[in-house]
Amino acid sequence: MFRTIKWYFKFMFMLYITYPRLKKAENFLKNDELDKFYEYSFYQTSKWAMNRIKDSGATINVYGKDNIPKDKNVVFISNHQGDFDIAIFMALIPKEKGFVAKIELNKIPILRTWMKYIGCVFMDRKDLKQSLKTINEAINFIKKGHSMVIFPEGTRSKCDTMGDFKAGSFKLATKTNTPIVPVTIDGSYKLKEKNKGRIKPDTVNVYIHKPVYTENMTNEEKEHLPITIKNIIQENLPKNA
Repeated sequence: MFRTIKWYFKFMFMLYITYPRLKKAENFLKNDELDKFYEYSFYQTSKWAMNRIKDSGATINVYGKDNIPKDKNVVFISNHQGDFDIAIFMALIPKEKGFVAKIELNKIPILRTWMKYIGCVFMDRKDLKQSLKTINEAINFIKKGHSMVIFPEGTRSKCDTMGDFKAGSFKLATKTNTPIVPVTIDGSYKLKEKNKGRIKPDTVNVYIHKPVYTENMTNEEKEHLPITIKNIIQENLPKNA
């Protein structure tokens, strides 16, 4: 219980003390120093996320970092087991990127600003019109040369079993001819969701798969992308998942 109380306290307190750094990032933006703005914002968010992972006591093993293209932006498509997934991506996946995140995160002061600074967009999946607008915002971000992360299940599975992959998520890649990098997260739900909100240490394995290039895909191949990518991600999950 002590670890849980400490973790939630530090989650908010360490966010609060980053407020002056937000102002520094804002100055880069005002001066049109976009490279410095993104570099500084990604550094600060990655550092904060890494510390929250360390506070949890988790051991995170990441495999396949060499599969991430270094010379182009990508769309990371991943299964979604728990709240720690975004922190894992922020801290341990070595590429600057934004997220298609749930609308609830937009209600957390300071965090929402940092997330906007790294290119995150917030989706209310209960509102179809707003969801379509969010997807278009993410597509525009990708067209500017940035990478994006999306969890096509739409919500946390809170277990090993994946839900259906929503086809609309794949428009981020097919509408921009951007490579998809599938990612498998195995075990993140054990850090919080399995314990009814309590933070407990455990081991999480993250597998970064080889990119799937969308540029020359046929319409039939695009139509089957949700199944294709889901099968790739499934390979590194327990066989009964």
